[in-house]
Amino acid sequence: MAASLTLIGISTTVFVSTNIDDIFLLAAFFADPHLRARAVVAGQFLGIGVLVLVSVLASVAALAIPEGYTALLGAVPLILGVRKLRELIRARGASATEEAQAEAAEQRMERRTHSQVLAVAGVTVANGGDNLGVYIPLFASDPRAIPGHVVVFAVMTALWCLAGYSLVKNRLLGEPIKRYGHLVLPFVLIGLGLYILAGARVLLG
Repeated sequence: MAASLTLIGISTTVFVSTNIDDIFLLAAFFADPHLRARAVVAGQFLGIGVLVLVSVLASVAALAIPEGYTALLGAVPLILGVRKLRELIRARGASATEEAQAEAAEQRMERRTHSQVLAVAGVTVANGGDNLGVYIPLFASDPRAIPGHVVVFAVMTALWCLAGYSLVKNRLLGEPIKRYGHLVLPFVLIGLGLYILAGARVLLG
């Protein structure tokens, strides 16, 4: 019993410390009217699942991902952010008719839930450098505890999605997030991408 509580405590602490910024990123995703909530949730689960799987494989094989290479994943949110920023600029410069047509075209594209899921998952994985750096040694230290960690991470991912969604639905915070969230999201993604890519400088040394 004590061992189980210790494992839950460790898993919860590790998850919170490596994913605290994801709550606000999730809120921005939920505030985007073109993204389906179920796609955001599925994408977050897929992204966390990929990070956990990579960490498990690396720990079992007693491998460490060379420093700097995971930072190259920063290109994913950077590209998504630039694309969304370009769409915002184009929409502002368009006439009412052109804007409506562009909006309809974008909505048709964004309705493809699978592409939304992959986009959200890609950002989650790209932002997961800290996750890999912590998960790999954690899993390697006690391989038998890996299933327990995975269960806790799954529960925490669901709670994280709920927290992000609750921010958007909050009476005080929800309206500003809904109104400005889609405007802020491109800059958040671009900033996140540049921050992650900065870690790849060690490859030039």
